[in-house]
Amino acid sequence: MPVRVKVRETAAGEVHRPVMERWADFVIEKRNVLLVGTAGAVILLGAMIPRIVPDDRFVEYFTPNVDFRSHTDYAQEHLTGIYQVEFSVEAGESGGVSNPEYLAKLSGFTDWLRAQPETDHVNSITDIFKRLNKNMHGDDAAAYTLPTDRELAAQYLLLYEMSLPFGLDLNNQINVDKSATRVTVTFKNSSTKEVREFTARAESWLKDNTPAAMHAIGTSPTVMFAYISERNIRSMLLGTTTALILISLCLVLALRSIKRGLLSMVPNLAPAVVTFGAWSLFVGEVGLASSVITATSLGLIVDATVHFLSKYMRARRSRGETPEDAIRYAFNTVGTALWTTTAIVVAGFGVLALSDFTVNAEMGLLTAFAVAAALVIDFVLLPPLLMAVERKQRRSDYVAQEAY
Repeated sequence: MPVRVKVRETAAGEVHRPVMERWADFVIEKRNVLLVGTAGAVILLGAMIPRIVPDDRFVEYFTPNVDFRSHTDYAQEHLTGIYQVEFSVEAGESGGVSNPEYLAKLSGFTDWLRAQPETDHVNSITDIFKRLNKNMHGDDAAAYTLPTDRELAAQYLLLYEMSLPFGLDLNNQINVDKSATRVTVTFKNSSTKEVREFTARAESWLKDNTPAAMHAIGTSPTVMFAYISERNIRSMLLGTTTALILISLCLVLALRSIKRGLLSMVPNLAPAVVTFGAWSLFVGEVGLASSVITATSLGLIVDATVHFLSKYMRARRSRGETPEDAIRYAFNTVGTALWTTTAIVVAGFGVLALSDFTVNAEMGLLTAFAVAAALVIDFVLLPPLLMAVERKQRRSDYVAQEAY
C-alpha cells in the first residue's frame, strides 16, 4: 500500500539528523565504556548460569487458574502426593514372594524408604503380611511381624487374595507367578533433582543390602521427567554448539573474513548467556521448555547480526570507509529496521507469556527476552568490538582487498 511521507519543516540552517545517526555517534564516542561495561555484564550474568537447576514438575506445567492444577495442589496439601517412584523387586524364583528371607529384606527396604525425608507414603506387600499375621493372632500388637514360615506366608497370601471383592486380585502388586512384587513410593512436592538423588540412593541401598536378584531400578513418569530436562539440556547444548560453528563458517564464507566470522559468535552467543543468567537470578530453575530457548531463538538472534555485519563490511570494502564511518553506515541503513522487527518479534512472543500452560509461557518469555538482548548487544557491544579489533588496520587494506 502507498505510504505517505510526512514532510518535516526545519528552521533556517538547522540540519535534521536521524535517531540512528545520533546513536551511532554516541556509540563511537563511548566505545570503550560500552565495550567494558557490556562485556562485564555478559560475563557476570554468564557466571550465574551454573546456579540454574533443571526441574520439571509436570503438575506445574499449568497455572493455578487451571482446575487440574488447583485440584492437585489441594490433594497434595490435604491428602497425599502425586509423584511416585516404583521398584519391581524380584525374588529370584516362582512363588518367592512368600520366602521369609525375601520378605525380611523387602521389609528392611520398605522401612528405609519410609525414613527418607522426601517420602510421603510407601505401599509394600510386607505391610499386608504383617497385618494378616496380627489379625490371625487376635489383633495382638506384638504379632505385627512377618511370618517366619514359608508355607504360613503362602497361606496368608492365598487367604488375603480370596478375601478381595469380586473381580479384584493382587496383580497390581505381585506378578502372576509370584516371583516379584512392586514397591510404590509416593513423594511430597519434590523437585526433579531430589527425585534423581532419591532414586540413586534407593538403588544403591538395594545393591548394598540385598541379593543380586532383588536389585531394582526406580521407574515411573516422575523418574522420566526427572531425567528428561537434564538430558535435553545436554543434547540442546551440543546441537546449539554445532549450529554456532556451522553459522560461523557460513559467515566466514559470506563475509570473506575468518576474523569477522569468528567475531560474529560473540553477539550470537551472548544473548543466550544474558537470558539464562538473568533467569538464574530471578527464577533459578529450567524445565523442558526453557532448555530449548537457545536453539529456537538462535535463528532470530543471528538474523540481526548478519544484517549489521553485512552493511558494515559493505561500507568497509565497497565504500572504503573507516571503522567509525562504517558503523554509522550500518546504523543508518539497517538500524531502524532491526529495532522495528525486534519490537514486533518481542511483542509476538511476549503474548505467549500470558498462557496458563507454563511451557508456552516460559518459552515465549525467554525467547522475547533473548531477542531483545540480541538487539541491545548488536547495538551496544558489537560496534565497539568491531572498532577495537580493527583499530590498527589501515583503510587502504580494504581498498586493496576489494580490488583483488
